[in-house]
Amino acid sequence: MLVQLVGTMFAVGLLLGFVGAGGSGFIISILTVVFGFSIHTSLGTALAAMFFSSAAGAFSHYREGNIVLGTGIVVGGAGMVGAWLSSFASNGIPGEDLKWMTAAMLFLSGVALWFRMRLVSKRNDSQPAKARQRPAVYWASACGVGLVTGGLSGLFGIGATPFIQIGLMTILGTSIRQAAGTSMIVIIPIAVGGGAGFYQLGHLDVTLLLEVAVGIMLGSYIGAKFTRRVPAVVLQRSMVLLPMVGAAILVI
Repeated sequence: MLVQLVGTMFAVGLLLGFVGAGGSGFIISILTVVFGFSIHTSLGTALAAMFFSSAAGAFSHYREGNIVLGTGIVVGGAGMVGAWLSSFASNGIPGEDLKWMTAAMLFLSGVALWFRMRLVSKRNDSQPAKARQRPAVYWASACGVGLVTGGLSGLFGIGATPFIQIGLMTILGTSIRQAAGTSMIVIIPIAVGGGAGFYQLGHLDVTLLLEVAVGIMLGSYIGAKFTRRVPAVVLQRSMVLLPMVGAAILVI
């Protein structure tokens, strides 16, 4: 089972690194449906595992020039607070209800990102990020994006990557590739905050976490290499399909 689990997580990591996703929701689907872990254990373990997948992917994205560092740090810091606080609320949700709620949020995130991609289909993807608001408003908006998306992560166990990327593109003015890379920086502190909350609640399996992390880190680092080497339309469609596939697996 160890080899099977690590191999599966390596394949998942390739996808996550490519689209700039922490992939907690997708990992939850695999752990719950394929390997039979409870939803709460899968949720806590997958959310913490985002730290490893995002750290590896973020390093690769940084070297590829896809990250707006200051924005990512501020959004991620606020997201860490939101994830830690909301993780305690999820503990009171029955497992079966939580599974369906997580699946619904994954599907909704794919739909929302598809809609956003339609709006930016003619946008110049190579343009640099610009703070269109005054600095104080810009950084306040960055904190707001972090708190909301971190809250979604802690409550439903999802990485909220599509919502993070929508916030980065719509509110904070990043390009599509910058959103893919910067979201990896944002997810790192969110994973720390959410993982800490679930550890306190007893829903974090450390052994399982290490097994998942090994496969995810290797795959995520390699997958990030392809983000700048494919047409933007392929990246967009991959971003949309990934959470929807995770939702479909979870409700099987």
